[in-house]
Amino acid sequence: MSDKAKIIFLGTSASTPTKNRNLSSIVIRFGGEWLLFDAPEGTQRQMMKSKVSYLKINNIFISHFHADHFLGLGGLLATMNIHGRDWPMTIYGPKGIKRKVDETLKLAMLEPLFEIKCVEVSKGKIFENELFTIEAVPLKHEIECYGYVFKEHDKPGEFDKAKAIKLGIPIGPLFSELQKGKSVKVNGKTIKPEEVLDKTKARKGKKISIIFDTLPSKNYYKQIEESDILIHEASFLEKLKERANETMHSTAGDAGRIAKETNAKQLILFHLSARHKEDELFENEARQEFANVIVANDLMELEL
Repeated sequence: MSDKAKIIFLGTSASTPTKNRNLSSIVIRFGGEWLLFDAPEGTQRQMMKSKVSYLKINNIFISHFHADHFLGLGGLLATMNIHGRDWPMTIYGPKGIKRKVDETLKLAMLEPLFEIKCVEVSKGKIFENELFTIEAVPLKHEIECYGYVFKEHDKPGEFDKAKAIKLGIPIGPLFSELQKGKSVKVNGKTIKPEEVLDKTKARKGKKISIIFDTLPSKNYYKQIEESDILIHEASFLEKLKERANETMHSTAGDAGRIAKETNAKQLILFHLSARHKEDELFENEARQEFANVIVANDLMELEL
């Protein structure tokens, strides 16, 4: 199994789709999991174009309930139903997520054949498995809104078979227990996982932060600091800063400043307003604050 994370931009537009951009939505694939962040209209068609399997999506994270982030959920769930999905789906989102999902199912006249679990999120860790965590990041928008941080677990080192054998551990199931981070007993002696690690191969886990619609605020700096990739909304350019403030959105310049101040390694701009026609303007504006920046395009894929 690959230890690389793949990021797939299903859409990159704000508020309304354009000829070249669908509404903003992102998939992260890692360790056999496919994670969907927001489900605007057109999401399932973008999945087909990008060869993302909607049947492999088991967790959906909704930032907020504005239509351009949520309206495609009913159609996506209906398609899953048509194709015989019979295993659970978990949908995370702001307060009221279950009511919203129920209303969506009713509107779609859908009685799913699979269980749909709804989880109301608040600041902090909302998902964890043996490989990574997802944290919710409260944002400042017109309604309750969250960003999400994907964080791979740090790797303390690699299992050292030679060390294990030297400590008297027989080759077999105990190796597996130690590799899972569990202590084992051999001849009455407890062996801890750290005793059989090659610590020269330790590394920090990958960190990907996705910041949806927000008025820039230092309130979320701590949760996103040291991101390997910071994906930040940039609905407007600085010349429309007043409009950005009115609608509680960020500019490309804002995103650049935030990337710089939180020590991100790379900044990717998305959620771009259709009123701005040239991508270069967004990139150039953000580069005045932060050097390593690109503008996302629909169906763009990155590996980390």
